Amino acid sequence: AIGVPFFWPSAAMPNTVIDSWSSMVFLKFNGAKFSATDYPVLAKVFPSLVLPEARGDFIRIWDDGRGADGGRELLSWQAATNFSQFAGNIGEGAGHAINFHDGIAGNQPGFSRFNFTSNSVGDGVNFVAVRPRNIAFNFLVRAK
Repeated sequence: AIGVPFFWPSAAMPNTVIDSWSSMVFLKFNGAKFSATDYPVLAKVFPSLVLPEARGDFIRIWDDGRGADGGRELLSWQAATNFSQFAGNIGEGAGHAINFHDGIAGNQPGFSRFNFTSNSVGDGVNFVAVRPRNIAFNFLVRAK
């Protein structure tokens, strides 16, 4: 149905893969604006005429008064939760770097680098963002 978000396992748009869908139009949730003239039904679902930017983000089901994630509005964005861990005391003149493997993409690991210089005197804190195991899909909506 028009306006219903769905996951798609290909970079190719569905109308180029499935013959019976060739007359349909699909858009990505990439923050792009769209025209109410071109897509009037989609405009009823997304009256802002902008599809949310969802690339690289996890989808969270709306709390809707339950209290687990209170105060959230539909289609609102939320930053990652950071957990802190004590990393030791840093003394004056103890400049050094801490590097750790992040594993941002399966076979192309990312690295985060923290530099502690002589100005970094005091307690050291290492912040870690939690990312669950996941699989990448395209996130689309039928527009026409």
